[in-house]
Amino acid sequence: MDINERIRAILTEHPIVLFMKGTPEFPMCGFSSRAAQALSEAGAVFHTVNVLADPQIRAALPHFANWPTFPQLFIQGELIGGCDIIEDLKSAGELSRMASDVAGAAS
Repeated sequence: MDINERIRAILTEHPIVLFMKGTPEFPMCGFSSRAAQALSEAGAVFHTVNVLADPQIRAALPHFANWPTFPQLFIQGELIGGCDIIEDLKSAGELSRMASDVAGAAS
């Protein structure tokens, strides 16, 4: 399976995916920490991929998503954006709605 297929498989398997540096428990950059925190505070159930532990994904994802930086949030396979967008969506109450829409669709 090539790297783009691996990324697609992750996005298919998990409705909300945050590609980040580190993990929510041990973030390795401030932006990843803030993004994971915003998702948690919005009540989102999300899967994370530590791009520092997977150099292939770290190299390929910016091209796959056409987004140059990390973290990257995907909901239902669609790129939502990075840290600033995640925090803006949380502030507007949209992140909670998006997360509950996904949870409602899964049940």
